[in-house]
Amino acid sequence: MTKKTFAELGLSPTIVAAIEKKGFKEPSPIQVGVIPLLLQGDKDIIGQAQTGTGKTAAFALPLLERLDASKKQIQAVVLVPTRELAVQVAKEIQSFAVPKSPTVTVVYGGNQMWGEVKALKNNPTIVVGTPGRMQHHIRNKNLRLEHIRYFVLDEADEMLNFGFREEIEEILKQTPPERRVLLFSATMPVSIMNIVKNYMGNHDTIKDAAKETGNTDITHKYYCVRPDNKFEALCRIMESEESFYAIIFCRTKIETDLVASQLASKNLRAEAIHGDIDQSQREKILARFRQRKTNILVATDVAARGIDINELNFVVNYNIPIGLNDYTHRIGRTGRAGNKGTAITLVSNREAGKLRSFERNLKVKIEQGVLPTPKDLIAKKQRQLIQRLEHIMNNENIEHLLPIAELLLEEGKPAEVVATLLQDFYKNDFDAKNYRVIPDAPVGTGGGYAGGSSIRRSGGYKGRGPVRGASPSFGKPSFAKPSSVRKRASNGRPRTEFKKASATGYKGKTFAKAKPDFKDGGGSFGKAKPGFKKKRSGFKKG
Repeated sequence: MTKKTFAELGLSPTIVAAIEKKGFKEPSPIQVGVIPLLLQGDKDIIGQAQTGTGKTAAFALPLLERLDASKKQIQAVVLVPTRELAVQVAKEIQSFAVPKSPTVTVVYGGNQMWGEVKALKNNPTIVVGTPGRMQHHIRNKNLRLEHIRYFVLDEADEMLNFGFREEIEEILKQTPPERRVLLFSATMPVSIMNIVKNYMGNHDTIKDAAKETGNTDITHKYYCVRPDNKFEALCRIMESEESFYAIIFCRTKIETDLVASQLASKNLRAEAIHGDIDQSQREKILARFRQRKTNILVATDVAARGIDINELNFVVNYNIPIGLNDYTHRIGRTGRAGNKGTAITLVSNREAGKLRSFERNLKVKIEQGVLPTPKDLIAKKQRQLIQRLEHIMNNENIEHLLPIAELLLEEGKPAEVVATLLQDFYKNDFDAKNYRVIPDAPVGTGGGYAGGSSIRRSGGYKGRGPVRGASPSFGKPSFAKPSSVRKRASNGRPRTEFKKASATGYKGKTFAKAKPDFKDGGGSFGKAKPGFKKKRSGFKKG
């Protein structure tokens, strides 16, 4: 199949020159499909492609061509799920600008309100923003949509995941009926199809072929480790790589801070980013990450949206993502613009089945990785040290250090002096005993334990297999014990609800019993009768 050029898609020479100035040689599949339709057609458009395939340029370039910058009207709105993505999209559109191009303004929560109001009063051609902030400006009459010609939903599935459906629908209702809707998403769940049905007319659908087979520029790996060995495993993976420029995804803000601080304590250039960090600080953290002053960003899913760095070569799922959509969006941070990337997931043995479902749906191979041993890591560090010494001796001036070196050699045998310097600088990095033992975690199927023997536990449970809801354990069967739940009876007394287990498994039956009146024996398990007060040695009529 002959590859097309940007000029063949119908873009003007001035826009093509701006594209080439940025270093883009040829359009991506999603751009080849969307740009001609947006330039020449009049239908709504659905673009389905993974993150990092050039979706922003697919709608930005035609908008710069078709919008009339001479009219002081807001003609296009671009909705995105997060503030980071809003800033990223606005910068991307502006990067293609040529003389007399449409103007762009960005609005999002955490930004200075007075600055946004002032910018909107100047009637920019394109407004990029988050749904909540956009709706705020509409309600306060700062943003008027009567002249909107294009309404763009970027990362639509993520916006719905974040709970922005009501805001999106409210904003759409206030746009002219003749506007064109452009919807871009990595996945197409039912919630998005409802938006299509209610707010889009005749439309063309463009699917990136990579969506059907997975991004071939991304290598998928997983490591099966116990939770208490997860951080040590992460460090070994990082140390085994020549270059590690990565985003590490954590599930919670607390875990994000913890992992980042643990990495920093090992003298690694790592920082955390999440929703509790104020916007100005987040922008500084991202700026340092883009400039590679830090090379590891530990982030939550929300905070990482909009971080588009083509050189990023690793994405690490410190916890397995909750669903396929989350996995898709996370791994889309790497393997961008033709660059190679690796997606690593740390899982327990009982999570392997979930990972296999991702593998089937994405049609990719997720290979099991083998953690490097302490011996492997020490050998690698030795090679790197020797290469570094050779480079310094051959390329740098060390004449001023030779007198000091001669003095040091007088202190003992040369090997002992060098060993002392290594100990002072590297501490115990070359000592295998300094490395934690990580036992192999058996890989399960995620389907639970299929035991055949009869195992009796307290409570009379005689199990043939797993009980739904049983807590995970590593390589061992988990059986449910009768559980109790504290509740309040109708008379206000605490009661305990016992769940009954039988020889064939948990049946979900409950039996309420009043809390024993005494801890020292002889108490009644019945309810106190009305008019009686409880006393230590029985009941006394009150």
